[in-house]
Amino acid sequence: MGNADITLRHIARRRPADLARVFAPEHRAVEVLGWIDTQVTKLERRLDKALRLRVGGELRVLHVEFCFALRDDVPDQIFEYLGFLFTALRNEAPGEPVPPIESVAVVLSGPRQRLPATGKRRTAWPERRFSGTHFRIDAVYQRTVAELRARGSVFWLVFAPLARDATAAAMREVVAEIHARAAAGEERNELYTALLVMAAIDPWGHHLRKELIMLFDDRETEKKLLRSMPIIGEMILEAERQAAQRAEKRGEKRGEKRGERRGEKRGEQKGAQKAIAELLGRLFARRVGRRPTTEEEQSIVERALAMGPGEVEDALLDLDAEALVRWLAEPIRR
Repeated sequence: MGNADITLRHIARRRPADLARVFAPEHRAVEVLGWIDTQVTKLERRLDKALRLRVGGELRVLHVEFCFALRDDVPDQIFEYLGFLFTALRNEAPGEPVPPIESVAVVLSGPRQRLPATGKRRTAWPERRFSGTHFRIDAVYQRTVAELRARGSVFWLVFAPLARDATAAAMREVVAEIHARAAAGEERNELYTALLVMAAIDPWGHHLRKELIMLFDDRETEKKLLRSMPIIGEMILEAERQAAQRAEKRGEKRGEKRGERRGEKRGEQKGAQKAIAELLGRLFARRVGRRPTTEEEQSIVERALAMGPGEVEDALLDLDAEALVRWLAEPIRR
């Protein structure tokens, strides 16, 4: 699901305990031992979707999938990943029992009617008893802001724009809470970026993205805002990797693969380009005193993609207004 998945995995790395605590059994001590990283899971490139835990002294594994919607293929994806994960854990400790694995699908959008609490992927014959896997469904977009706040972590506050009762007033409170509770400026701005990405999904039609941007502009300096750029850089790299991987899997001829890879990159990067334009466009406005033109906005995006977000960051921080405008009009150095 593109940017949302990348952004959520990025911030989940910082707060794995907050992710695990919500899905662990109540009144049981939970210790996070780390993200599962083995040779087999590296084939799937989803290293940070499975957490190794100790719950009440017992080893367990929590597997989390962030899903844009509960599509028909989500059970297949969860079942497939469980196979990779089980193989990885068994190869990691031959002869040892594989810890119990709990899978959770965190759903960001979908129908208004309540989703079931549990999903399943059946693999047995219809005439036989059930065989396959069950997984939990956490439809965060169907929760209220109060329910998300009750989870006790700023990690879950980033889902507030998805809540069915989200309002501009609630977003002001959420931003203030993140500002007060986030440990450092870099983490705070990564959480702000996640809020923007979640607001873009907008399953209830709240249209809170512009409200959030104004709140960030009032609260943060240019230099602090630019610290959210690592997420954008990761979006770009992930888009390129996914495009190349899919083209390689199809096993097409070299010339066809090059054409498809370019097309797939454009599709995957569209969301990343929008994020770059919004994050850097408002900083340009403060430096120059006006919004960028269509050509200038496109130049900002193209430079970030071609040269990396760091060089665009330096230009926005170091160049005066006239020099910045001239720089955007120059040919891009690739």
